[in-house]
Amino acid sequence: MRILIRMAAGLSPALAPLARRRFEFALGRFGARVRSLTVHLADLNGPRGGVDKHCLVAIRLTSPRRLIVIEDTDAEAEVAIGRAADRGARVVARAVRTLTTWRHVERAY
Repeated sequence: MRILIRMAAGLSPALAPLARRRFEFALGRFGARVRSLTVHLADLNGPRGGVDKHCLVAIRLTSPRRLIVIEDTDAEAEVAIGRAADRGARVVARAVRTLTTWRHVERAY
């Protein structure tokens, strides 16, 4: 699994290792199925504050071949990263489960 983290200017550099750890933990069990993972972190309002920390995630799967895109926005970047990682794990698990379910149905007939 290849992980690429892109951060907009003005965000703490400590967010990159945090994002890498969160996504490795959340998607590690799908390592063979996840070809690449791109995380974009941005501060939409800049220094004005508010609910403006944006996390955009693109997960490219090998089997099934899909591109999954997840977005989350929160006042704290850590929370947005955590929620996006959790949602990513659920969506990838559902895609893998659907693939294996259909394979079993095809073999039964």
